[in-house]
Amino acid sequence: MSLVTILDDEVGRIAALNRYNILDTGHEERFDRITKVVEMALNCPITAISLVDVERQWFKSQRGLDVNETPRDMAFCAHTIQDSKPMIVEDARQDPRFSDNPLVLGDPNIGSYLGVPLLSPEGYNIGTLCAIDTAPRKFDDKAVELLSQLAQLVIHELELRQRSDKDE
Repeated sequence: MSLVTILDDEVGRIAALNRYNILDTGHEERFDRITKVVEMALNCPITAISLVDVERQWFKSQRGLDVNETPRDMAFCAHTIQDSKPMIVEDARQDPRFSDNPLVLGDPNIGSYLGVPLLSPEGYNIGTLCAIDTAPRKFDDKAVELLSQLAQLVIHELELRQRSDKDE
């Protein structure tokens, strides 16, 4: 399993994530609606809004997973936030970064992955919107564009949520 490197400005990235005051909060319909749309549109059994903290990825919303977080060193999403482009893994079992990952070898048996970074207004990738299948799969340009547009909607909802918290 490939270890995830710490980003150049990890302190700034974590500060941008913490600005939202969202970690370890309950489910919210606005975010659950987005993961449901991804599930339906891409016909993926697992979808998530994942926020990457210092040592974990925490799911603000997830479908098809029974956990609320996983260690960062196992997280596909921790790799995704290292770039500004979507990350596509067509066959996790054949990808040297993930072939020995416990999330591939065991539950939830990740076969393929599409993740788009959640880019904060400050320019930090704080997490991802992702679609996961249990079988190898090719994600086409329309799937990538759909996830990219919805990732922007996730950030928009995070910004609205943060503003409404300040107003209270």
